[in-house]
This record gives sequence, structure tokens and C-alpha cells, in this order.
Amino acid sequence: MALESVIIAGGGMAGFTCAKELRARGFEGRISIVDPEGIPYDRPPLSKGYLLGDQDATQIRLIAAEWFDENNIEIITSSVVDLDTETPSVTLADGTVREADKIVLATGGTARRLPIPGGQLPTVLELRTRADADHLRSVLTEGTRLAIVGAGLIGAEVASSALKFGAQVTLIDPVDPPLIPAVGETLANRLHQMHTENGIKLITGVPTEISVDNDGVHTLALADGSEVIADVVLVGIGIVADTVLATTAGLDTDNGILVDLSQRTSHPNLYAIGDTARTRLEDGTLLRRAEHWEHAMNTGATAAAALLGQELPTHGASWFWSDRHGVHVEGVGSMLGEGTQVIREQDGVPVAAFRIDGEGLLAGCAAIDGGMLVRAARRIIDKKKPVSAEQLADPAVDLKKLAR
Repeated sequence: MALESVIIAGGGMAGFTCAKELRARGFEGRISIVDPEGIPYDRPPLSKGYLLGDQDATQIRLIAAEWFDENNIEIITSSVVDLDTETPSVTLADGTVREADKIVLATGGTARRLPIPGGQLPTVLELRTRADADHLRSVLTEGTRLAIVGAGLIGAEVASSALKFGAQVTLIDPVDPPLIPAVGETLANRLHQMHTENGIKLITGVPTEISVDNDGVHTLALADGSEVIADVVLVGIGIVADTVLATTAGLDTDNGILVDLSQRTSHPNLYAIGDTARTRLEDGTLLRRAEHWEHAMNTGATAAAALLGQELPTHGASWFWSDRHGVHVEGVGSMLGEGTQVIREQDGVPVAAFRIDGEGLLAGCAAIDGGMLVRAARRIIDKKKPVSAEQLADPAVDLKKLAR
């Protein structure tokens, strides 16, 4: 039976990309995106430009609002509360039932909460939505004592942004330095040191309890017996995949909705994409669930092709980026695993890190203010071109030439 209608539950990067790719690939049937926030918007600016007020709600939209009308894509501002796999259909928050030939779950995830006394307090903030960023902006003022638990990408970005409000920032993480799996130890150290250089207090520790008094002042008790006093507490320790609909509907889940390489779930009528999806190979091997921007985009494109019975697109090595303290960080591939770590320096300062695997192939690269270098490294990784440690370490060697 020819595909005539698709409902996409979730309007983040993954859901939007799936809809956009369906149209780009020639699908003329009905497409509906269901999301409580309406028009899809980009989330990375929430910790940077949008939080700072440099971008407004319109400027962070993934595409102009009129595009959806022009491409006959329906935006339903609501939530999916129930899922029928056989019809298939979704039930919206107001009780309305909407049917479609196929349903794509792009439900993303919810912020991971601290599993400690006080970790569920409503005054302990998270940053997942535009409303979260609006609230955080409203409480950041000159002298505000901000404690951030989690010094990964989000925590580090918010810490950097908060300084521009005049906040006094304390960044707490159990690992010193964070981000070694993403950028390698040398660059992780340099990035972490930027916090102290800019006046942020770093604490390597584990919170054991959070309390708040009648004046709204929070006390974070740490495992070593010390305490951190804060007016505002933000937790940024990753997300939990939103599998509620999938689990209720009987789909296979395991720290995510399990999908094959075409993003199809354990039921042929349903697909899953983005942060909530986790790939299960034919032999049963479960891959690590990814939570980054480009992965959401790639899985959306893959699902669109699969829904239309077209050849699945190929994607390059995984890529991420982050911004803090006026520098831009990018990484591609994997810096975690066996092999040789290579550092490239400029005037004695480490600016890039590489990992060469056991077969002598480039497996990962990360760089500070080195976007062109990272793009060249990605081509080298994707083409499986051999490179030497000496070439990677030498700042005079242009990786673009090696990638040809």
C-alpha cells in the first residue's frame, strides 16, 4: 500500500528534518508534526545566544513559520498521550485521535535529575526548552550566586554565558577534567582551565543533598562534607530518553526506543529518531544512544528515506560543537579507545588533538577554533586515508591536502 500520511510526534531537529526530507524526496501525502511548543526551533542557542538575549524566539526557529504552510506540513500544538500501533493512530492531549499510515517518534528526552534528597525540588532548574531559558535569564542578575551541577557541554556553556550577567558561578562535576571522551585529556584540561581563568569556581565533587530555605537560598551538600551556597541551582547532567509512549505501546526499549538501521522500531508501523532512538544491529548488538544535533538530523533523514522505500543516506563520522569563553570547540569521530593520541600545538598551546587507531587510521579529532581542520579530519576519517602522527602534530601540515 502506498504511503499517504505520516504523523511525527516531536518537533525538534529530528522531527523537523524527517518532515523536510519527506518533502524534498518527493512525498506529497499528509505530514503532521505534533509538539507542545508548536513551530520547531533550534535548541543549542538556549545556552548561548538565546539565553543572552542576542537571539529572540523567531531567530532560533529551524525555518521560517511560513515554510510549513508553503510545504503543506501541519503543525499541531499539543502532546501525544497515547499510541495505537495497529491503526496506527495517536491520541492528543485534548482526546482527539489522529490516524496515519506511519508514525515517527521524535520524542527526545527529559532532563536527568539528581537522584539525591532535594534533587527533585522545583527550584532546581534544568535547560531543555525555550521556557527554561526564559526563566533562567530572569533570575540571572549582577551578583547572583549560580551553582551548576555538571560541567559537560551544556553546563560549561551556561557557566560562560552567566558571567555576562555578572553572576558568581560555581561549576561542580565529579570528573576533573570533564569531556575527555569527547576531546581527549589535553584539550579537556585546557578547556576546563578556561573556567578558572574567567573567574568561575571549579569544584570536583558529588552533591549528596540539596535544600532551600524560605528566602530561596540553596545549600548543596557535597560528599566530602563541604557545602556550596547558591541563589540559583542548575543541573545539566544529560537526558533520559523519553520512551513512555513506546513502552506503553509495547515497543522494544532499552535506554531508548530500539530501532534498526532504517530507524524502524520493533513494530513496522512505527519509526523512532533523534535522542530517543537507539540502534540494535541484526545480531542483537546495541549501539550507544547518541544525543547530539547532527545525529538528530541524520536519523530524521534516514527515516524519511526508509518510509519512502528509497536508498538510505550515508552519514560521515559523528560531529559536535560547543562554544564557551569566546572559543569554538569542534570534534569528529571518537577520541575514546585504544590507539595513539597526537597533540598539535600552535606557539606552545595545544589547539587540536587526534586519535589514531590500531590500524593506523585516524579515528577522532577535536580542535579549539579549528573548524576547517576538523572538517578536513572528517574527510580523512570517512575516506579511511592513512596519516602519520608526525603529519597530524605538525601545524605546518595542511590537513585539507591530506584529505584529498
